[in-house]
Amino acid sequence: MRGISVAIIVGSAVSLTGCNTHQSTLAPFGADAADIRHLFIIMLVGAVVIAAAVALLMRHAVRAPEGAIGHRKGMRLVLWLGGVIPTIVLLGLLAYSLPYMRPRPVAPTDLTIAVDGEQFWWRVAYQPPGRAPILGANEIRIPTGRTVAFRLGAGDVVHSFWIPGLAGKMDMIPGRINSLVVRAEKPGRYRGQCAEFCGLSHALMAFDVIAMPPAAFDAWLARQARPAQASDGAGARLFAANGCSGCHAIAGVTAPTRIGPDLTHFGSRRTLAAGILPMTQANVADFIRHPEKTKPGVRMPSFPQLSDDEAVALARYLQGLK
Repeated sequence: MRGISVAIIVGSAVSLTGCNTHQSTLAPFGADAADIRHLFIIMLVGAVVIAAAVALLMRHAVRAPEGAIGHRKGMRLVLWLGGVIPTIVLLGLLAYSLPYMRPRPVAPTDLTIAVDGEQFWWRVAYQPPGRAPILGANEIRIPTGRTVAFRLGAGDVVHSFWIPGLAGKMDMIPGRINSLVVRAEKPGRYRGQCAEFCGLSHALMAFDVIAMPPAAFDAWLARQARPAQASDGAGARLFAANGCSGCHAIAGVTAPTRIGPDLTHFGSRRTLAAGILPMTQANVADFIRHPEKTKPGVRMPSFPQLSDDEAVALARYLQGLK
């Protein structure tokens, strides 16, 4: 039994070393995730204590001589260890955890961010109080030290919104809006993920989460509210000629549309294809021509008719949208 216990402890320690700091509940940057980690540690310690007690009881039962425990004593042991003590422990855990379940209050002046899950990307709209929505996609920025209310929905199938280091999971259901209220405490770049199977590219549906100091966030949001500074070169003409504006909007350049991701500040994003590829010119050009190679089941049509030079020109144009 001692060897088994040592193996369990060593195995658990080795497993914990595999946890990263940008997508892990054990490395929180939000107040709610810190509470989740605290409860996890409490329950883990309790589970280890219970497992050790059971192991000691088994050891005692194996070594005890036959007939050492009579029927009355055995029934009393079952009653206490199988009924009374577990009930007390579970009620204690429930009472201890109830305060952590209290919803975080939201003030009228708090920022709201609407996020809709799509196959297989994220539609994002920042809704500052008293101002027009500011659209984005596949990247979420939040201020530290402020309460942020996420309004979560879905445009096609059920998705699940999960930023492990910030808060718990929340389902995104077509026709319904769920609310997740969070508060980031530490700046940095982190990662979110869809946690509900939603199709062939479910595992390829991630997004960057950037927690910023309040002043830096306010300046960034003000820049995002401005129209795109687009050029009028070959890439712009290819964008128009191939009907890209039918699905993708560029504020100040094209008419609004809600089919595909908003591209107004596409070039300022760090990743492509919902957190899957680095934002390089080669990756953008290749994704335009053959998006299905990166994301099976994606709804974006392919453009194999574009030559290499045309795809590069279009990629250069899109990366200039900052």
